Amino acid sequence: MSIVKIENVRVLDPINKTDNIQTVFLEHGKLVSASDDVNQVIDGQGKWLMPTMVDLCARLREPGQQQHGTLKSEGKAARENGILHVFTPPDSKPIVQDNGALIHGLVEKAMLDGGIYLKVIGAQTQGLLGKQPANMAGLKKGGCTAVSNANAPFADDDVVIRTLEYAAGLDMTVVFYAEEHQIAKDGCVHEGFVASRQGLPMIPALAETVAIAKYLLMIEATGVRAHFGLLSCGASVELIKLAKAKGLNVTCDVAMHQLHLTDQLIDGFNSLAHVRPPLRSEQDKELLRQGLKEGVIDAICTHHEPLSRSAKMAPFAETLSGFTAFDTYVPFGIQLVEEGLFEPLEWVEKVTIAPAKVANMYENWLQEFGWVLIDPKLEWQLNKDTIISHGKNTPLTQQTVKGKVVQTFSA
Repeated sequence: MSIVKIENVRVLDPINKTDNIQTVFLEHGKLVSASDDVNQVIDGQGKWLMPTMVDLCARLREPGQQQHGTLKSEGKAARENGILHVFTPPDSKPIVQDNGALIHGLVEKAMLDGGIYLKVIGAQTQGLLGKQPANMAGLKKGGCTAVSNANAPFADDDVVIRTLEYAAGLDMTVVFYAEEHQIAKDGCVHEGFVASRQGLPMIPALAETVAIAKYLLMIEATGVRAHFGLLSCGASVELIKLAKAKGLNVTCDVAMHQLHLTDQLIDGFNSLAHVRPPLRSEQDKELLRQGLKEGVIDAICTHHEPLSRSAKMAPFAETLSGFTAFDTYVPFGIQLVEEGLFEPLEWVEKVTIAPAKVANMYENWLQEFGWVLIDPKLEWQLNKDTIISHGKNTPLTQQTVKGKVVQTFSA
């Protein structure tokens, strides 16, 4: 037996909806009754204890892009930052997520190498080419509960409708990262003053909202269960709100950085601020926060995309998009609390129970989750030595943040 005693810790329990300071005992990541057989005693004064988190969107870069990260490096980064369940989109290179037989191997490797529960979102079309539906029945047998075409375009809308009908018949969720490619074209930043001044190709908010509106009509017609990931625009929140009021079976999430950062960061051609969907306006940020507070947006994800240093060294528009986000997830969450948007327990719900329910894995999560000890007052600097992820690509580099995972307890 290996029992850890944590004294006088603030336990944020979203399962029982309690927020109390108490002494707890943990064995292999599970709460147990008081015991004399204690191996470690931790002073929890001023610290928070919460369940391990569920991330609805993170790219771990394996297979095929190990120069940016591996299941071992990114699994470790997720776990040490309190994230035990990670969903990954189906756009690895090469694409293997259209083959159910290969997915089980990825899941096993993620646990063996990185110590995380990897949840693979299957490909919606063969090879993500947008022309033919993938073998969703085979993907479901391989363990997938959801499919997506990630950021790849569809050949035409008829393909979308056929894949939605196929997924509905299998009771699988379709995940949209909504962007109308004919509007976005070769854009890389939000359509706004900063982009105009710098002459960068732009992605208007309409690229997202037009796609959402179109897909919502298809969702209503087919009855499929759908999830919209990575909302970035205030107008998108209103569309989802109307869809939910209408009774459509839809959910959505927002990346944590969209709740804090805006397109002002791209000033000076700062390629570390290049992400897709792009950082939007201050108004969009506030409307996303409001949508999250009101429950229109169901959950928060990391949108973790580690990249090698060279990936951000070209001229802005030619750099790869993405932030490393596991290491900033808790500090950003603490900031939401400190700014008064959420009580601590409300924030915890948005990163634990809420995404687990969105992913239809709540019962499994109850069996598998561990606990995370957080110091909400600990200040530390983000740099290449303190960021656990292999990718150091964040626009917050060299900045001091507050809040850090002290220890993750799991089986």
